[in-house]
Amino acid sequence: MIIAVDGPAASGKGTLAAGLARHYQLPHLDTGLLYRAVGWALRDEPDGPDFEAKAIAAAQRLDAAHLGNLEALTSANTGILASRVAVIGEVRVAMRQYQREFARQPGGAVLDGRDIGTVICPDADAKLFIVADSKVRMERRARQLELRGLPVDRYALYHQIEERDARDMANPHGGFYKADDAHLLDTTLLDIEASLRAAIAIVDGTMARKAGL
Repeated sequence: MIIAVDGPAASGKGTLAAGLARHYQLPHLDTGLLYRAVGWALRDEPDGPDFEAKAIAAAQRLDAAHLGNLEALTSANTGILASRVAVIGEVRVAMRQYQREFARQPGGAVLDGRDIGTVICPDADAKLFIVADSKVRMERRARQLELRGLPVDRYALYHQIEERDARDMANPHGGFYKADDAHLLDTTLLDIEASLRAAIAIVDGTMARKAGL
């Protein structure tokens, strides 16, 4: 069973995908970490003339060992770099291959990102598109950063989230939109437990309908 979970930053998609993976005993891939790892590799030269070429090279070298430094990869600045490398066509080609191989492993997998249900796994057994109000998403991300002892400028963080959304939706190489067969789940007013219960109900209902039950 392949479960695709898409949505914007801090909508809760990563937490829900991890919860679904535990519930259904499936491996989980946070595909956003792939782009963040590429962005992090270019942190010391974000404005260099060969930014694109170096991003492509970093994407082609990427493996699971590059995904371990979660504190660095989940920072706001790394998120900005990730959105910049994600609009490079050759980077996305390299990332797609990695993601599709992960999804095709025996038994299936849960993948979360921005184009899983539209580009990476258009034939996924169940698709969810997670959304939440921008201010709520900003506050969630701010609390995550503060729990790690990091200072947070909420005004700047809000605009980073808005800019990231706009950049991702305008990406000519991406597929950041709700697939026709994806189920919309708004987590604005839901806590983690309620969101996960709703997501499990969606997946169970989808699989039951496909089984003719």
